[in-house]
Amino acid sequence: MLRIGTVIDGKYKILNIIGRGGMSTVYLAINEKANKPWAIKEVRKDADAGFEVVYQSLISEKEILKKLSHKGLPSIIDVIDDSDNFLIVMDYIEGITLKTVLKEQGPQPQTLVTDWALQLCETLKYLHDMTPPIIYRDLKPSNIMLRPDGSLVIIDFGTAREYKDKNEADTTYLGTKGYAAPEQFGGLGQTDARTDIYNLGAVMYHLVTGHDPSEPPYEIYPITKWDTALSDGLEHIICKCTQPDPQKRFQSARELIYALEHYKDLEHKAITGYRKKLNKFAINALFAMMAAVLSLATGFKAYSKQRNEYEYLVEVADRSTDFDIKTEYYLKAVNTDPVRYEAYQKLVESFENDGIFSDEEEKILIKTDISVNRFLDKFEEGDPEKYADFCYEIGNLYWFYYEHEESRQLNSVKWFKTASDYYEDNETKYIEWKRSRLYAEMGGFYKDIVLRQKGAKDKRIYLNYWSDLLELKKMNDTDPDKDMITLRLYNEIIGRTMEYAGVLFEQGVTKKEVNRLYEDIRTDINEMELQEESVIYKEREKTQKLLEMAKEMTNATAYGIKKEY
Repeated sequence: MLRIGTVIDGKYKILNIIGRGGMSTVYLAINEKANKPWAIKEVRKDADAGFEVVYQSLISEKEILKKLSHKGLPSIIDVIDDSDNFLIVMDYIEGITLKTVLKEQGPQPQTLVTDWALQLCETLKYLHDMTPPIIYRDLKPSNIMLRPDGSLVIIDFGTAREYKDKNEADTTYLGTKGYAAPEQFGGLGQTDARTDIYNLGAVMYHLVTGHDPSEPPYEIYPITKWDTALSDGLEHIICKCTQPDPQKRFQSARELIYALEHYKDLEHKAITGYRKKLNKFAINALFAMMAAVLSLATGFKAYSKQRNEYEYLVEVADRSTDFDIKTEYYLKAVNTDPVRYEAYQKLVESFENDGIFSDEEEKILIKTDISVNRFLDKFEEGDPEKYADFCYEIGNLYWFYYEHEESRQLNSVKWFKTASDYYEDNETKYIEWKRSRLYAEMGGFYKDIVLRQKGAKDKRIYLNYWSDLLELKKMNDTDPDKDMITLRLYNEIIGRTMEYAGVLFEQGVTKKEVNRLYEDIRTDINEMELQEESVIYKEREKTQKLLEMAKEMTNATAYGIKKEY
């Protein structure tokens, strides 16, 4: 460590320590002849076993910074490499870090945060426009200095890198958890300009909410969760910046600058106003053909705003881990545009996640005044093909996920029947048509047998039902459904085969056929690659146990039938 008062290279006098990291120290120094302050970053060569890593980081920082000249970046003045230490002399940035601002003042006003984000975007745009582009990769409040005049400077370029066109991935994984984008941890390609956009989104989130994304639970929630007075337009921007998939983020700093400059246009109230304007102009157009061009232009703008609102609401729902927020925003999206399918589909998927379609979820879907049910007439009229897909998904939701097992199949029949009717003449939906038709037929069987709790006089209906189950398995073998649906289809095949074994054997089904079916199912489920302790993994364990019991019971039934007949 350098001593206070030491003069470096005959001109830089060390005044005090202004920063200390895990493997480096930063000093304030002055050139007494020029009476100018400088910052000196030091790493002692004998100070840490990991010096070589730090040394390479400093070399990278030096090589990058010496190419740059921008008001939002520090400049390197000198590099000193002697036997004891490695020093970089750079501009001294007077001010405090945004980390200190947050610590001392808490969340910042959204107008100020937006202004800061625009400044940072301009600096990032400068870096990304370099040849080759420079990717910063570690934007966070502690690496951003706020000068007394309100301008920002990005410091510490130890993790920055030059983008290489031919690289498939970074060679080193660097970044700060919570602020870092998923691709910074490997396996998702190399970092690029969109990585810095993710980092900036996380910084904006921290600045405007006061909640640190680098602390557990490492989540970036919709900002209005913390303060309902915050702009949902800014919320939309932060949500888009921090999408896990780089393709869904802003694709450049330029795009983000434009969005930040117009964030109030993305607010729910503004978009609703555009939608009202659309209706007003549409009516006026009926009475004034002279206004047709204006009406078209305004209508297109309002339609565009409607799409922005819809996409924003879906993005907020996608990002949330809170079930209530997720369903609330999917319903808001459906309300915004009842004919688009995406929000319906994702709402159903959110019900499937825990493996159970509950009474409360059923209310959200079809049993309350604020449920999806009130939009279905518009949906059916506006897009019959997607409406059929939705009915098919609801049929599956009831059949395979409904918490009341005794009425699963009965509740699914009308949905499968509707889907089947729509699919019948659609050649591209043959598989869905056949599946929905089989499920509707099997639901009729349950109505006759299960609901009435008495056996049928025509024993062949059991054989027909079993044949339908086998047909569904055969279809699933060639065109697999979701893993959970596959497992629960297998559970039904196994369970019903046990339950109706006596009748099936009387109708000519052999023990050999049944055991071969069990072995096929065993092989299929053992080949599934599932995450341990997941809901689907536990479902497979349940199926495996059911198989063991079924084989024993079915063989016992076959033995009894053989003795009696």
